[in-house]
Amino acid sequence: MNGKARVTLDEVAVEAGVSLSTISKVLNGRSDVARGTRDRVERILEHHGYQRRGGDKRDATLLELVFHELDSAWSMEIIRGVENIAREHGMSVVLTESGSRHAPGPEWIAGVLRRRPAGVILVFSDLDPAYREQLRSRAIPFVIIDPAGDPSPGVPSVGSANWSGGLMATRHLIELGHTRIAAITGPEDMMCSLARLDGFRSAMNSASLSVDPALVHFGDFHVDGGRAIAERLLALPHRPTAIFAGSDLQALGVLEAARTAGISVPGELSIVGYDDVPVAKWSSPGLTTIHQPLREMAEEASRIVLRIRDGDDVGHTRIDLATSLVVRDSTAPLAARD
Repeated sequence: MNGKARVTLDEVAVEAGVSLSTISKVLNGRSDVARGTRDRVERILEHHGYQRRGGDKRDATLLELVFHELDSAWSMEIIRGVENIAREHGMSVVLTESGSRHAPGPEWIAGVLRRRPAGVILVFSDLDPAYREQLRSRAIPFVIIDPAGDPSPGVPSVGSANWSGGLMATRHLIELGHTRIAAITGPEDMMCSLARLDGFRSAMNSASLSVDPALVHFGDFHVDGGRAIAERLLALPHRPTAIFAGSDLQALGVLEAARTAGISVPGELSIVGYDDVPVAKWSSPGLTTIHQPLREMAEEASRIVLRIRDGDDVGHTRIDLATSLVVRDSTAPLAARD
């Protein structure tokens, strides 16, 4: 606090020109405070570096897990990972759905301040600086699981080796003899999409294979988007013999597009997905994919947030867990062409 003594809530109240009960309402995320008053109090708390004393932190029995999309293909794997660690510590997990893939919405912060969990695990690209400060001032630690992005420096986060995954997927196809390989990745504003695509390009370049711009497409990581892009790719006069999809859901869309077009997989088209969600092994044919250790990522994020709760200095923690290739039946050596 810039060498000053710890500010008291009475002093904050005087500076803000409000009652102590109003300060308490702001700290606890109560909704019955005018927006302007709330913002003024938050600015004063931030200016003084206020942090609530955490003597009762161990009494908190909730871990809060926040998604923007609870029904995603990989959300259950993350939930199971957080639940595994919560169970070890006799805690429960509360699930919240809020915001976009980049950050939770403004309605979320008031709720978490009221609940005062032991820690928060966010499946987002980043967290707004104002939200970070509000959590810090209430002594609520947080960690980001970022299959979607690259959080700001100083934000504890757990991710996976996306570039390596894209490289492995493409090298597998090249080793099978494919040279005309297409790539469908996620949204262009997501770091994981770009990293997986960079891995694809690196594998192609290292094999002295050119990347045809007509075969590279950004998508949305969902089945319908993967199918729509694959329909265009498979209608080309000189279509690809293999497609690397940036998610298993996209890969399932590619598989459906091939089926509709009467193109056999893997006889005429090899497909590699990404994530290794449970449905990948049950598709027909079983999907060759990159295993992203989602459950392990969630477990590690949970351990980190509890270490922060217990007062450990985790520094600017950034952990990327390894990805691996899982070969199933959707890839095969390039068939001889007339």
